[in-house]
Amino acid sequence: MERTIVGIRFQKIGKLYHFDATREPDLVPGDFAVVETSRGIQLGQVMGIIADPPRPPKGTWKHIKRKATAQDLIIRQSLEQREVELMVAARAAASDKGYQGLKIVKAEFSFDGGTVALLYNTEDEGEPNLGKLRAALKQEYPDLNVEFRRVGPRDVAKILGGMGACGLASRCCSTFLTEFSPISIKMAKAQGISLDPAEITGMCGRLRCCLIYEYEQYVEARKILPKRGKKVVTPMGEGVVLDSIPLKDSVIVRLNDEQGTRAEFLKHELEPWDELEALRRKSEGACDRHEGGGCTCGKADAEAKTQGGEPPETDD
Repeated sequence: MERTIVGIRFQKIGKLYHFDATREPDLVPGDFAVVETSRGIQLGQVMGIIADPPRPPKGTWKHIKRKATAQDLIIRQSLEQREVELMVAARAAASDKGYQGLKIVKAEFSFDGGTVALLYNTEDEGEPNLGKLRAALKQEYPDLNVEFRRVGPRDVAKILGGMGACGLASRCCSTFLTEFSPISIKMAKAQGISLDPAEITGMCGRLRCCLIYEYEQYVEARKILPKRGKKVVTPMGEGVVLDSIPLKDSVIVRLNDEQGTRAEFLKHELEPWDELEALRRKSEGACDRHEGGGCTCGKADAEAKTQGGEPPETDD
């Protein structure tokens, strides 16, 4: 029997998790479903049918328990309201107990309402001792199982939202990024971006996620463009490459004239100086293969190319 695998998301802009929906053939994208996860029973939204799903991490995919009912959605709204209440209470308790630098950014209830996970971040590298905070919350909410889950600075920015460093009304991580990719200074260098921290650092204090968006295009473009310092022949004469503009497929060249003119040329307008120089030297040398007759070797081709013409036709 062919399985039906669907992608389910538990947060508005969150990672997709795969589940087996074979037993629920009526599920369509947009529906909500109740599933069992490593963190208990959860309610998530079906985002789509996975045509070619990857291998399941542990043997097989978990089955969807059932399609969500109207009552389930009401329970979900109620839990979301309680999440705000728990987050505010946890922040107040953390302040009362003297936890400096502890930032509680969100509370997440399991669908059965018995467990709440408090997502937090702290500037300290080590794990903080949250025993006092746990005890204070347990005293206020004795029926709840309280868990603490540390998240990174990028996750904090994603949860809190707000204006991006670029000036857009919302941050990329809060708008469409479901996962964070590794970002490095090399990506900024490859694109010729200023390494000023104010230019490449996001609101989370880490390198901006957008540095990866065009990185591959820059890398591929630079592979086919002449590098800086390379001698080239342009329609305006010989010169040296000063810089490249990868997304325009062009380079800036300083010409070998008296004024040292700088001009921009597209890649197809350039010829490599060293190759043309090699052809010129070959054309000036004697042909040791066709001394007494017409030359049919590369010497004739070289002469034609260095003079801007076409190679001579030869009889087969």
